Amino acid sequence: MTCMEMIIYIAIVITLILLSVTLHEAMHAYTSHWLGDDTAFHSGRLTLNPLAHIDPFMSVLLPVFLALVGAPIFGGAKPVPYNPYRLKYGDWGQALVAVAGPLTNLVLAIVAGIWLRFVDFPTVLDTVIRLFVQINLGFFIFNMLPFPPLDGSRLLYAVVPNSGKEILRGLERQGIIVIFAIVLLFNSFLITLITSLLLPLFRIITGTGL
Repeated sequence: MTCMEMIIYIAIVITLILLSVTLHEAMHAYTSHWLGDDTAFHSGRLTLNPLAHIDPFMSVLLPVFLALVGAPIFGGAKPVPYNPYRLKYGDWGQALVAVAGPLTNLVLAIVAGIWLRFVDFPTVLDTVIRLFVQINLGFFIFNMLPFPPLDGSRLLYAVVPNSGKEILRGLERQGIIVIFAIVLLFNSFLITLITSLLLPLFRIITGTGL
C-alpha cells in the first residue's frame, strides 16, 4: 500500500467510524429522551453532530490503530449522560438506553450487508461497504460485552441482585480506566473473542467472508 493509498484508507476508516459512532450515541440519547429523561437534550447530545459524541482515543485512535494492524475494528465514544431516576421502567429502562446504541450498529451492518448481497457494486465501493459492515459489527460486539461501563453491563444491572449491582457500580465509577485496562491487558484475548464472533456474523449478513 502506497503512502497515498494509506492516507485514503485512514480517511475512509475515520469517516465510517464517525458515522457509526454518531448514530450509536445519538440512539442512546434519543432512547433516553423517549423514556422520559431530557438530560441528553440539555447536554447537547440529542444531535447527529459527531463532534458532540466522539472521544479522541476510543472513537479515533484505537479503531484506526486496529484497522492499520489488520485487527477487528472496535471502539466507543463519550457516554451519553442520563438521569436513571427519570427513566421509565427502572433498571430495564437503563438497559433499553444502553442496548439502543449497539443494536443501531447491528442494524446498520445488516442493512449494508443485505445491500451487498443484492447490488453489484464497483470494487472500491464494495470494499468500503464491507468495511462499514465490519466496523459496525465490531462496535456491536465490543459494546455488548458485559464489562462496566460498556453497554452490555446494563443488562446485568437489570438481572443481578443488589450486591451485584454495587460491584458493577464500583467498576463503572472507574469509567474509561476500566476500558483502558481491558484493552491494554487483555488485547489478545479481546481481539480473538471479537474475531470469533465477528467472522460468522459477517458471513451470515453478507454471504461472504472478510
